[in-house]
Parts: sequence; structure tokens; C-alpha cells
Amino acid sequence: MTRQYQSRKRILVTGGAGFVGSHLIDRLIGQGHDVLCADNLFTGSRQNLEHLRHNPQFEFMRHDVTLPLMVQVDEIYNLACPASPVHYQHDPIQTTKTSVYGAINMLDLAVRMRCKILQASTSEVYGDPAVHPQVETYWGNVNPIGPRACYDEGKRVAETLFFDYHRQSGARIKVARIFNTYGPRMHPRDGRVVSNFVVQALRGESITLFGTGLQTRSFCYVDDLVEGLVKLMESADEFTGPVNLGNPNEFTMRELADAVLRQTGSKSERVFMPLPADDPKQRKPDISLAQEVLGWTPTIELDQGLGETIAYFRSVVDA
Repeated sequence: MTRQYQSRKRILVTGGAGFVGSHLIDRLIGQGHDVLCADNLFTGSRQNLEHLRHNPQFEFMRHDVTLPLMVQVDEIYNLACPASPVHYQHDPIQTTKTSVYGAINMLDLAVRMRCKILQASTSEVYGDPAVHPQVETYWGNVNPIGPRACYDEGKRVAETLFFDYHRQSGARIKVARIFNTYGPRMHPRDGRVVSNFVVQALRGESITLFGTGLQTRSFCYVDDLVEGLVKLMESADEFTGPVNLGNPNEFTMRELADAVLRQTGSKSERVFMPLPADDPKQRKPDISLAQEVLGWTPTIELDQGLGETIAYFRSVVDA
């Protein structure tokens, strides 16, 4: 049974040592809550949480969500899963297990605690979309046997589990479909385009673009995303999602490279490589639902967010 007897909550964040998770924890602690972070540190880092080590509102538990977890909490944010192709393709079977078993274990906990649980889903559930921009009612275009399927299909199954637990067991669910997010604490070698370009530029290495470089992405700064996640969790139980969270401003990879080179002052050259299998050609969220129901719109534009991100990478990357 829930222990929610006052405004101060005990909140579980799985994957909390990761890039997004650590920023979310900062936000929740800033609101006065107690936070339990569960992370197996496969892609997360203790360094992301070092500033909280002596904070009495924070507790760290090394735990893999593929195993059950028995704790007393009032809310659960399930962020545990490698999110970059380099990491989730390193051990694709474990990636699928993390999405599927992790969802089951956290949903079981949420049902026992009768508490809200938020699933960090992804724009990858849309695959290489045939609809642009992507709306929540679009079912997607995913290759179920390709090299990205461990992540794409794992997250799709997790969404299935969330809605079946909601219908069958009354789970109080929230599902966020997160689009490309960037900012401080990204892993320098996570293989995502913003971190790749920034690290290459700072080191004077060639900027690697795939295909023609004209494929598009929409980049959401991490503070904006965290605001959306918290607003979704705080919304009425009747609103389950799924809801897109991302910045709808769309950029080609060439435009992103130009922005990074301009802000870093780098003289790096561009090189073009073959496009990876199943790499989406366009990615842009329709955020009408988030605007209408959550009152959420991202406010940090790419130039500002890149400035903060580049400043962070200057402090952690050897030139």
C-alpha cells in the first residue's frame, strides 16, 4: 500500500545515473522529494551523481531492473535502458531484456505500491516514419529483425505491457515518447550525433556525417525534457499518454554540423560515410498533445543548448 501521506514523496528513478536520469533526479530533489536511484552502471556513471553523494535526500542502489525490486516508494520513473545505438547494440539481447523484464518488474512494483509509474519510451517506436511529423496515433514503421530492433521493439513491447497492466491491473501509468535529447552529462562516446559532432570538433577530428547528411532530427535540451517528464507525472491519472516530448524544430545533420563548428571555432573537415541500416531519414515530433494537456512547450533553442553542451564537453574531453 502507498505511503503517500504528505507532499514530500519518495521517488524511484531507474537508470538515474544516466544522462537524462541524473538531471531528473536534480529536479526532483530540488522540489523537496527523496529520491532512490537504481542503476546497474552499464551506461550510467557515478560521476553524474557525485554532487549528490552527501545529500540526505538522495540514495543510490546498484541494481539491474531485469531483476525484481522490493522498495517502498510513491512514484516511479522507469528510465533504465541504454539509449544510444553504440550502447544498445553492444549487447542486444540484454537491451531487449532491460526493456521487457524491466517494465514487468517496475509495473509489478507500481501495482503493489498503488503508485504512478512513468515509462521513458522513445521516438524510435515510430521507426523510419512514413508520417511526418510524427503523431502519437501513428503506429510506426519498424524493422523487427534489424540491428536496431532490440531497442525499437523492446520499447514497443514495454509500451504494450504498460497499457495491458493499466487495463488488467489498474496500474497508474504515464508513457512519454522522448525525441532526441542533448545537454551536459552526455557520454562522450555514446555515439549520438550531438556528442559525436561536439567531441570531434573539440579534438579537431573530422566531423562524420552519414549518407548525404540531409536526414533530419529535432533536438530537445535536457532541461526542457525534464520539465515535460515532471509535468506528465503530475498530470491527472486519466491522462496516460503516450505523449511526444521533444523540440519540433527540425535540422539536417549538415545544419547541426555547421552550428557545432561555428560555436566551437573548430576547423574540422566533414567526411561522409554510408548510412547505417534502418537509420530514420526524418524525425520530428508533433507536440500538440503535450501543449494541450500538459501546457508544455520547449523553450531552449539549439544555439543556446549547444553552448551549454559544448562548455560541458570542454571540461571533460581531452583535446
